[in-house]
Amino acid sequence: MPHDATHLADLLDAELDQAAETGHDVTAVRARYAALGATPAAADLAVLLDELAGADHLGPGADRYEEPSALAAITAGWPGDDDTPAPLDDRYDEAVRGAWLGRIAGNMLGKPIEEGDHWTRDRIRSFLELSGAYPLTDYVPVPDPVPAGYVLRDNWTETTRGRVDGSSRDDDVDYTILGLHLLELHGAGLRPDHVAAGWLHLLPYHQTYTAERVAYRNLVDGLAAPDTATVRNPYREWIGALIRADVFGYVYPGEPAAAARLAYQDAALSHVANGIYGEMWAAALVSLAFVEPDPAELLRRSLRYVPARSRLAETLAAVLASYRRGAGWEEAMAELDATTGHYSWVHTVNNAGVLAAGLLWGGGDFTRTVALTVQGGLDTDSNGATAGSVAGILTGAAGIPPQWTEPLRDRVRSALFGFDGVRISDLAARTAALARRLRTRSADAPVSTGS
Repeated sequence: MPHDATHLADLLDAELDQAAETGHDVTAVRARYAALGATPAAADLAVLLDELAGADHLGPGADRYEEPSALAAITAGWPGDDDTPAPLDDRYDEAVRGAWLGRIAGNMLGKPIEEGDHWTRDRIRSFLELSGAYPLTDYVPVPDPVPAGYVLRDNWTETTRGRVDGSSRDDDVDYTILGLHLLELHGAGLRPDHVAAGWLHLLPYHQTYTAERVAYRNLVDGLAAPDTATVRNPYREWIGALIRADVFGYVYPGEPAAAARLAYQDAALSHVANGIYGEMWAAALVSLAFVEPDPAELLRRSLRYVPARSRLAETLAAVLASYRRGAGWEEAMAELDATTGHYSWVHTVNNAGVLAAGLLWGGGDFTRTVALTVQGGLDTDSNGATAGSVAGILTGAAGIPPQWTEPLRDRVRSALFGFDGVRISDLAARTAALARRLRTRSADAPVSTGS
């Protein structure tokens, strides 16, 4: 099974890629792996896998990068003058409703075509053109019959145009709900062990994926953060942490540093380096969206919370530079492919580039933003969710066209114990109440910094 936390061959394949991406020469290990034959013994795979452990430093040929995982090193270059807390008024409440609706709608849009190896950008476009739906202005249509050579995900019966009746369950939304719950319990004192307890008590193991499933396995084995993020976890720079970020921005509107610091506490359970930066960046991005209406300026300011010499910063800056020089979206996507095409379709770096492009060329328009983001391919439902969240903040709930929100019926399906069927409006109200509580109680108190 691909990306299985207990499948040693899959872990080794992904760990070899991870080591190579962080500057290591893995030629000899690959040769030894190949020499094991088609059915290598588990003990032999374990030896090779453990040889690669701890290979997260950028070596020769990649010395232009500096990618720490400790919070103090990550925050060392942050601005000290960027907080402009948003008023917690009716406009904020409207933006929070827009954020929740936008996140869920954007997630739903991407779900039936979430398989980056099959649903490439070109394949997405050709399918939509055959369906008379390019560019997207609504949920993905399903022509009858489905054209040969296109395989929709099995959730298509509840996520495509005319078939949406409330949301379809997804981890991208589960983690947002769980984050809200954990913040209600722990507030600014949230730590990785609180997140771990939330996973173990409320989130089924088989509703987690890649880095989260490995971290979950490590928790069951008795490990704690940061070991949960590194022990036999080759997915530690993939997108799983970024998808968990938004709620930290919701409750700290206009306070990107506070949002990003809390996102670190969540990310450190399962990720390192660019995996952590992805969640911290997204939390800062969402926080800033409450006070910065211009997408280009929003992206520029959010970049101040990403280590400047990281691959994530390099990729995001390149997308922003393409936009500012007047390139078209398709040209920018081709440039992104040229520099990040070697990554897995669920890596943080390339997906953040697709997300940034959707926000920039979407120009603050909700439909155009989520459509471009999903049409960009890769992890379509995760990127669509974050893009929808930001766009929903920028437009407010009333500014999201009804074809996206009315079919949701104000209901969320969730795998989280005790949360299935919760109302979207209730989640938004709880979020706004929590933001006010956090600001009242600790406006000037330091946020937990971890280690």
